Amino acid sequence: MTNEKEVKNNEENINSKDFLIGSLIGGIVGASVALLFAPKSGREMREDLNTGAQQVRERANEWKDVAYEKGTEWSSQLQERSRDLSDRVKDKTGELQDRVNQFKEEKLNKENKEALEVAEAIEEAAEELERLEADQAYEEAVHKN
Repeated sequence: MTNEKEVKNNEENINSKDFLIGSLIGGIVGASVALLFAPKSGREMREDLNTGAQQVRERANEWKDVAYEKGTEWSSQLQERSRDLSDRVKDKTGELQDRVNQFKEEKLNKENKEALEVAEAIEEAAEELERLEADQAYEEAVHKN
């Protein structure tokens, strides 16, 4: 039991020392911070505020310029992609139209009425495909903006 009392006394002494050291360090840090952040005179405060406002203004102008450049870049990329998509749609439509016309000619030469109906159905499907691709290209262009 005696050992337990000595251990408790030692722990209390250590805790008391830690508290005193912590208080002393905290007081020193607090005093240093208070000196560093002490209020300035009115003139100094206005100068600091004006300097800060100028820096914010300059940074806002930089951001505006960057936003303008990015917007222009994205716009040109969107236009380029739209042209590419439009060209691909035209190419595919032309290919389909050529196939349809070739098919029509072959079947008309044989005077087959059923073939003519199939060719017209293919032509209608090609037109519908062209409309769908144009709608898709338009939707992509709208969603990217």
